[in-house]
Amino acid sequence: MLSLARLAVRVAVCRTAENIQKTTVCCFHRASVSKSSQSTARFEDKPEFPRLTLDKDIVMKMYKDMTLLNTMDRVLYESQRQGRISFYMTNYGEEGTHMGSAAALDPGDIVFGQYREAGVLMWRGFTLDEFMNQCYGNMMDKGKGRQMPVHYGSKDLNFVTISSPLATQMPQAAGAAYACKMQQKGHVVICYFGEGAASEGDAHAALNFAAVLDCPIIFFCRNNGYAISTPTKDQYRGDGIAARGPGYGISTVRVDGNDTIGHHSTSDDSSAYRSVDEVSYWDQQDNPISRLRHYMLNQGWWDEKAEQEWKLGSRKMVMKAFAEAEGRKKPNPEEMFTDVYDTLPPHLEKQRQAMKEHVLQHKEHYPLEQFDKMT
Repeated sequence: MLSLARLAVRVAVCRTAENIQKTTVCCFHRASVSKSSQSTARFEDKPEFPRLTLDKDIVMKMYKDMTLLNTMDRVLYESQRQGRISFYMTNYGEEGTHMGSAAALDPGDIVFGQYREAGVLMWRGFTLDEFMNQCYGNMMDKGKGRQMPVHYGSKDLNFVTISSPLATQMPQAAGAAYACKMQQKGHVVICYFGEGAASEGDAHAALNFAAVLDCPIIFFCRNNGYAISTPTKDQYRGDGIAARGPGYGISTVRVDGNDTIGHHSTSDDSSAYRSVDEVSYWDQQDNPISRLRHYMLNQGWWDEKAEQEWKLGSRKMVMKAFAEAEGRKKPNPEEMFTDVYDTLPPHLEKQRQAMKEHVLQHKEHYPLEQFDKMT
């Protein structure tokens, strides 16, 4: 976890007043990686990277955001299992990668996520209400219910809206980074992806373009050992994903993200391919939350009383946002025709009117009471 936060030093060293001119790949290995797998540089092998001393406020925010995210995950996971929302993907075991990397960035830096970067948004100020509204697709959802749950986005927080297809965000991020380079405002782009997405052709195109154009971008690979149910041994024969960076001419580091046990979507039962003992060990003994908690205890910054008070208080916060989001109406059905054209063209206006007439004529078949009222 602390090695993760020291990514901030790596980024800070790269920044210049004009722009960042080098591309960095930050890849994470599993804690159980073999000792023979040592071909890619780690922070510990680089004495020129200064050790980062984290102050209490930063560590406390990291811990509270990680545990709040974990609590939100558990509530929304059960909500999906109960059929109250259509889809959900947890962030279990990956909370540390979110907060450690998010803390290294400036607010103006642009984030391209895949599926499991909710913690980055939380770090930047995305509220529980905003998370819940998006997952329920209600009338307060900034996306107006048009996206699947967990496909978050925020223009205000420079977090590009998540899309479902794997790896499409990677060439988009490379292009955005090139734009940042041309603007010369000192911003970087960070692009998150899993080791499974690295098998897509988009990954090659993104890494090659970013390297050749010297784009200010961090490609952040979260290697938790499985692409859904496909283990790494069935995906590649090389030394992980980090080993590919030097081949592109990209500066690469590999650090311990403690990212072994992150479950997949709720439609995917990871117990089918992970043993119960494996899940139990990483969940109870060596996950990023417990690691950081032990660090805080050793520093005298946290105790059992504070832990219990925060657990109770944070769950109340999550349940309050959950209940309010679930009770809100769905967006006005007419919203499906907006936000594409500045002025609605005649053919879509005709379709909008036809939809309204049809729904009102056959309203016994449509739960209009669950939706915001049409004009």
